[in-house]
Amino acid sequence: MRLHWVKNKILIMLIIMLSIYVASFQFDSLKGVNFNMTMYLGEMWWAIILGFLIGGLIHTFVPSEYITKALAEPSKRSIFNAVGFGFTMSICSHGILALAVQLYKKGASPAAVVAFLLASPWANFTLTLLLISFFGLLKALYIIIAAVIIAIVTGHIFLLLMRFNLIETNPHTIANHKDFSIMKDLKARVKNYDFTTSTILKDCQEVWRGGVRLANMVLWWILLGITIASVVGAFIPPFFFHDYMGPNFIGMMVTLIAATVLEVCSEGTAPLAFEIFRQTGYLGNPFVFLMAGVATDYTEIGILWYNIGRKTALWMPIIAVPQIILFGTIANIIF
Repeated sequence: MRLHWVKNKILIMLIIMLSIYVASFQFDSLKGVNFNMTMYLGEMWWAIILGFLIGGLIHTFVPSEYITKALAEPSKRSIFNAVGFGFTMSICSHGILALAVQLYKKGASPAAVVAFLLASPWANFTLTLLLISFFGLLKALYIIIAAVIIAIVTGHIFLLLMRFNLIETNPHTIANHKDFSIMKDLKARVKNYDFTTSTILKDCQEVWRGGVRLANMVLWWILLGITIASVVGAFIPPFFFHDYMGPNFIGMMVTLIAATVLEVCSEGTAPLAFEIFRQTGYLGNPFVFLMAGVATDYTEIGILWYNIGRKTALWMPIIAVPQIILFGTIANIIF
């Protein structure tokens, strides 16, 4: 009998998480892990499902020509399109991962995908309101505007890397005619769509299959991130974050390391970032914590490595982190 389930990474992670959950009722030392894991899952489940759903919808209803037209061209416009698209999303960073992978599979360039990843978690509608409630209007706007600038600058640098063949190209990209119009094509597709029960059911099944394919690529990374963050959050004392995250270079480096480990969901890390701000009185370290988690998070780098390529995965933190430290330093001076 061949045990195919042994190779199923999602099932393995679920077994590990369930084992920790069951063991927490027997060992008091694991109760904190249980609490954190439950909290993360409670905050993230809707965002993950929504990410897979939107990815499935894109897989089914958005032709590759549209993505190629908007996000695949090696131009500044594709970067601004990616950042603007990220702003319309209301999904946390790991919900965004599924959508980013689907955009890449549809033909988006690595530069556009990276710009989309950096912009969407902190510059979307939901997080805008959440950050304003935590930090106030001016400080929240600084975080959001700085995130957009970092995404745009990083995307443009990736365009240069693409030009000199220093990162991977997207094999899914298809050629568009210069006179191709998304609006004209969309109107034609809507006009010719067969609004019958059988067609709608068939498309719903295709949406489901597209979402499942995305889950197979992304979900185990998300579960791994939840597990590691839950363990770290349970066994590292809270005072560590407050005592060692001062408004200086060493404090930012400690914050950078903590963000790399703990960034699992943007909605989940925003309150912790505010707690750092409340304890230190400076905005720079919370900003580094929020942004560096996106740029250095092991789940995001792993997914980029596996789905796009190791060069793209390695260049993203190399380019983004110095900008994050710079804007964090400016924030400590201004606020």
